[in-house]
Amino acid sequence: MKLKLLVSCSFAALAAFSAPAQAQVEIQWWHAMGGPLGEWVNDLVDGYNKSQKEYKVVATFKGTYPETMTGGIAAFRSGNPPDILQVFEVGTATMMASKGVILPVGKVMADAGMPWDQKAYVSAVAGYYTASNGQILSFPFNSSTTIFYYNKDAFKAAGLNPDKAPSTWPEVALAAAKLKASGHACPFTTSWQSWTQLESFSTWHNTLFASKGNGFGGMDARLVFNGPLQVRHIQDLENMAKQGLFVYKGRDNKADSTFPSGECAMLTGSSGLYGNAKKNAKFAFGLAPLPSYPDVPGTPQNTVIGGASLWVMSGKPADHYKGVASFFNYMSSPEVQSASHKRTGYLPITTAAYELTEKSGFYKENPGTDVAVTQMIRKTTDKSRGIRLGNLLQIRTIIDEELEQVWGGKKSAKEALDAAVQRGNEQLEKFEKANKG
Repeated sequence: MKLKLLVSCSFAALAAFSAPAQAQVEIQWWHAMGGPLGEWVNDLVDGYNKSQKEYKVVATFKGTYPETMTGGIAAFRSGNPPDILQVFEVGTATMMASKGVILPVGKVMADAGMPWDQKAYVSAVAGYYTASNGQILSFPFNSSTTIFYYNKDAFKAAGLNPDKAPSTWPEVALAAAKLKASGHACPFTTSWQSWTQLESFSTWHNTLFASKGNGFGGMDARLVFNGPLQVRHIQDLENMAKQGLFVYKGRDNKADSTFPSGECAMLTGSSGLYGNAKKNAKFAFGLAPLPSYPDVPGTPQNTVIGGASLWVMSGKPADHYKGVASFFNYMSSPEVQSASHKRTGYLPITTAAYELTEKSGFYKENPGTDVAVTQMIRKTTDKSRGIRLGNLLQIRTIIDEELEQVWGGKKSAKEALDAAVQRGNEQLEKFEKANKG
């Protein structure tokens, strides 16, 4: 009897010992972060995966922002989307209008019983991803804004004050002329030219880019960025281009690499470039607010959000959504947010993360790293809240095409902006018709 009991217990113990551990729920996240930002994403995921054992997030780089968004939508249509899809701010209105494709992040968090206080998030960031009913639809992730970068060593060599960035566009032109005279072949360039030179430029000057509060007031918004101020600015850049003071380096973020490499001395681009510049620039550089035209009333106002947010795709099992909520909760912690902000230059998405960063002395030790934050936390107006339009990706492509005609000397600034508005409004009309009802 004792022998039989002993054998029975031994088999039971062996069975318990050899039973496989409960499999982790795998959460698929498709993203568009390459290079140093891709390393950051991998480290975020690694930190989360090590913090618990129930879920495993798998981050997959899917190419550029447009490629990632297009691939995610195609995967949804084929019935096999990722759990989480990173979509840049340009695609926000399209994602909002995509019925049945996404689950609101607020609902995902609530269903999982995770803490979710919308008021904890920086209002200028959260507000962009908030529906008219007050519900945040996507998780603010890598939120950025447009800032001004300049090479302090190049400034010094050109006889310019390395501790004072140009604060107005006329000052940018004067600085560019001195840089060129000192032998710099690319005094000034820009990445994301629609975002920096028309979208943020307009809100920074408290001027509408589109009607209906830049699209927040309804899908019947229409483009109006061919006004006198925008035409003046593009004309000024055209004159700089003719003199070799502004050198166009291509669409999207193609120009970004030209700043850390030292090729271009001044650049307007995303605050998210900071991590790359800090890691790779072999020279002293500064960060400053976007330049403005001082004679324009109400200037400067605030710049608009850039970067991307994370959308939760529908059609997944309940345990996947619990994992997504757990991951988002981890990434919302002040410690994780502050560390990401310091590393990348992206905005801290919560007030607590901003306060923690400030308390740590980071802004004092790294002058200029608070520029993006202070540009975004200003009180917004109905002209500066942001740009939220349907088919904005297509509109940006149109703007790229038309501005390239200006830089190539084939169209005047007025002709190009008029054409971009007309062609862009056709895209808005298509979007409105497709999403009525």
